[in-house]
Amino acid sequence: MPKHTLFVCTSCHRSSKERPKDQSTDGTRLLEQLNTASPEQLRELEIQFVGCLWACSRPCVACVAAFSAPHKPTYLFTNLPGSESADALLQFGNLYVSSTTGEVPWKQFPKLLKVSAAKIPAVDLSV
Repeated sequence: MPKHTLFVCTSCHRSSKERPKDQSTDGTRLLEQLNTASPEQLRELEIQFVGCLWACSRPCVACVAAFSAPHKPTYLFTNLPGSESADALLQFGNLYVSSTTGEVPWKQFPKLLKVSAAKIPAVDLSV
């Protein structure tokens, strides 16, 4: 089975004001929540942090995450409320991992992820 990766932007933070050095960003807290998931929730999913995914409509206002795997489309989710997104991302991740093509029908997306999503086609390396 191909390796599936969930990328989480750790620079995302809901406040544009200067963040105290001892306070984690919303993206970092989302990553921490995801890393406490049970092995059953993670299945074949590797969680990896990214300094920035450059997908903010306004810099660092909401969390951004992306799912990617070889020979499957990449799904990018933006404007995610950090503290509420972990369960929805894990639900989507299980659908993504289970799909042999990586296609997840819109109607199966968790409601929270239907705010702002993009599907990027898989790269065909045989050309």
